[in-house]
Amino acid sequence: MKPIWDAVVGFGPQVFVWLGDNVYGDNKRPFRVFGRDRTVGPWKNAPRFYPSTEEELRRRYQLARAQPGYARLRETAQVIGTWDDHDYGLNDAGKEFSGKVITQRLLLDFLDEPEDSKRRKQAGVYASYMFGPEGKRVKVILLDTRYHRDPLLSDGTILGDPQWQWLERELHGPQSEITIIGSSIQVVSNLSATTGPLFYVESWARFPRERERLFRLIDSSKRPGVIFISGDVHFGEITRFDCGAQYPSYDVTSSGLTQSVDNAVPEVFQPLMRLLAVLTPTTMRVLSPNCLYKSCTTGQPNFGAIEIDWNAVPLRIKLELKDVEGRSVHSVEFPISELQFSDGHPIKRQSHTFQRHCTLETELPLLTRYRLALMLFVTIAVFVVAVVLLAVTCLSNFTKSSKKSKKE
Repeated sequence: MKPIWDAVVGFGPQVFVWLGDNVYGDNKRPFRVFGRDRTVGPWKNAPRFYPSTEEELRRRYQLARAQPGYARLRETAQVIGTWDDHDYGLNDAGKEFSGKVITQRLLLDFLDEPEDSKRRKQAGVYASYMFGPEGKRVKVILLDTRYHRDPLLSDGTILGDPQWQWLERELHGPQSEITIIGSSIQVVSNLSATTGPLFYVESWARFPRERERLFRLIDSSKRPGVIFISGDVHFGEITRFDCGAQYPSYDVTSSGLTQSVDNAVPEVFQPLMRLLAVLTPTTMRVLSPNCLYKSCTTGQPNFGAIEIDWNAVPLRIKLELKDVEGRSVHSVEFPISELQFSDGHPIKRQSHTFQRHCTLETELPLLTRYRLALMLFVTIAVFVVAVVLLAVTCLSNFTKSSKKSKKE
């Protein structure tokens, strides 16, 4: 596989942002339903994932730093970042993970964080940065969605009170033309609502009160130009939510720098994965005839890119996903003025009426929402019926042949 670092360096970013799963710091037991160590199924008696030792995780960071392409990137761009579950230390882990103090130190070492940095003294790796001169300022806010996160399905907190207070100060602080909020998990999309019960992924939508609080905070801050960037799901897409804050909320999900959906399956099954991406119901994904793939997603290794044209009148911003060749997979371009508060009324969700970029995935009709699961169950049922009919036919023919042989 061609390293994606060549394409990233070729793009020439001024700032590069890690959004988590920067290395895989946990280990995975075999997929096993039966036997001594059963990792899946109703008789599961051992966790599928378990943490690495401190030495193992440090070695994996060293291997990542030693990548020639990444070394070149560090020479030309400022590298910043946060973490997700696998470099935090354990798949899907939250505040209960006992090794987080050690893994925080190792992540900050990997990012060359100064020894006297506040990030080394606080509980969590959240941070903010301001780039550019007056009139061309870009603020980057990196969230920590792991250190204080309550268990999944609890609808508790993702950030925890200290980080919420910090985020409020950051959003109410010095203004910038663009504010990029980096979250390791998706903010806008709720993929689990349409892929369950087949599989689930983490997102802010699984903590609905926290997501609502995030949009209310953006509104109360009156901060223009907020854009989200996210990772985690092993594919790339651009989503948009018009009914959260008082202007459209874009989320550029770039996931697949280290792991991607298509590379996890044999090449012969990759067209099937793309078909499933088309069939998966979505209300938030930005669709365009200019996408490289019909679904406007990519399961190939990819990276996200944000370009701002400071010379354009009005100022324009381009959100884009690129592949290992540096080709554009999907892009959205619009005036920055679209991300401004206005005196008009924000778009409101209309009950029982479908609104693109507004209707939540959980509000879709059941037959639409669970389309994938229904298709799979119907396919399995047809297959089982076909096998049974084939077996009955074969048995019937065998019985007839036996009777005929006896008569002869």
